[in-house]
Amino acid sequence: MSLFHRDSESSCQGMIQEIARDVTRSGERIHRHALGPSIMDAMSRVPRHQFVPADLVNSAYVNAPLPIGRGQTISQPFIVALMTDLLCPEPDHTVLEVGTGCGYQTAVLATLVRQVYSLELIPDLADSARERLLRLGFNNLQIRCGDGYRGWPEHAPYDGIIVTAAATHVPGPLVEQLKPGRCMVIPVGKPHRSQQLIVVRKSKNGQCRSESVLDVAFVPLRRSLPEH
Repeated sequence: MSLFHRDSESSCQGMIQEIARDVTRSGERIHRHALGPSIMDAMSRVPRHQFVPADLVNSAYVNAPLPIGRGQTISQPFIVALMTDLLCPEPDHTVLEVGTGCGYQTAVLATLVRQVYSLELIPDLADSARERLLRLGFNNLQIRCGDGYRGWPEHAPYDGIIVTAAATHVPGPLVEQLKPGRCMVIPVGKPHRSQQLIVVRKSKNGQCRSESVLDVAFVPLRRSLPEH
């Protein structure tokens, strides 16, 4: 059964067209003039209106970030699609997401890969995202409340890591948990200042190189208090 009402399905298709236009406009910088068909299909299948607050449902398919409470946002659809495409997900992959938020990026990933492990620092966001995703039928994911900077080493190494909040630097624990030959997509920069969307590629011998893709604006990656 479709998760879309007719009006929502039409709005979603408009969003997909906006994403394609953004990709074309940014083509030289992001080194691509189209996103993979599987990425665009996933974006069209995940009902974004299920992930926004009730008072913003009418804006759910606008190609823009929206507030979801607790100082957090649901990312712009173009950015969600681009970050997912940069990750190069495959059906047999296991992926780590840092920053579950409302679970929208989680759902897009779960549509594309075998398993998603997602970390969220704010307990009520983690709980509500878990309930929402289960209600929508996503069962190939696990959400845990925890410090994303430290990753989730129990399930490492990962075929890809995606971070949905801006870190001041690339976290060492996440690099360690990334499988050689794979990549991490992460915004890096200080809050309310210049941030770059970075792709960190880990070679077969464990060496890393970083590539800046696009100027972005993300909420900061929050840390839990250090353990004593």
